[in-house]
Amino acid sequence: MRAFKHLIYGGLLAAAISPAMADDGEKIYKQGGSQPGALACVTCHMPDGKGMDAGGFPKIAGDSAVYLSKQIHDFKKGLRENAIMLPIASALTEEEIKAVTQYMSSLDKVQVPEITRAKTPEGLGEQLAIRGDWSRSIPECVACHGPGGVGVGDTFPPLAGQGAKYLAAQLHAWQQGTRKNDQNDLMGHIARSLTEEEIIAVADYFAGLGK
Repeated sequence: MRAFKHLIYGGLLAAAISPAMADDGEKIYKQGGSQPGALACVTCHMPDGKGMDAGGFPKIAGDSAVYLSKQIHDFKKGLRENAIMLPIASALTEEEIKAVTQYMSSLDKVQVPEITRAKTPEGLGEQLAIRGDWSRSIPECVACHGPGGVGVGDTFPPLAGQGAKYLAAQLHAWQQGTRKNDQNDLMGHIARSLTEEEIIAVADYFAGLGK
């Protein structure tokens, strides 16, 4: 009976905390964290979370909270190098990371068309996206990131509707080793196998979806 009472109490406590955490997440996103270095996310990622590609700031709206939290921790660890995100990530507390990533995840996703591998690719970018180039051991992007690049679970983020400048910058980062937070160096291998023309083409392709 005592254990049952604890379960009931725990459930009520969680229900009471969740709205507060959501409010905290929105506050952090719009006003910043408790430490001076934790600048407001809205500054770069915009009020709707759709980002600002002219500055290379990505769309984060609707992404998995688990994925977003991992990226913040990876900036802290130096697995992703970024002069803007390093001090911000380092200044956020664990509670703030959890709250703000849950808020980001709650923002409306970009709506994208359904594209399957049955489609005949048009152009270099779409060819790489839905067919890859197996002669060079380059898998199609949709094999991991889902049909049309919509994203899969907590590991593979959406590509569709993401900014072209940001996507190209990440492929360059994997090429150069300034981003090394992918499992088994999968993205590192793929990025190093791509030409500059191919990077631009596939980045432009995914950026053009969902508009």
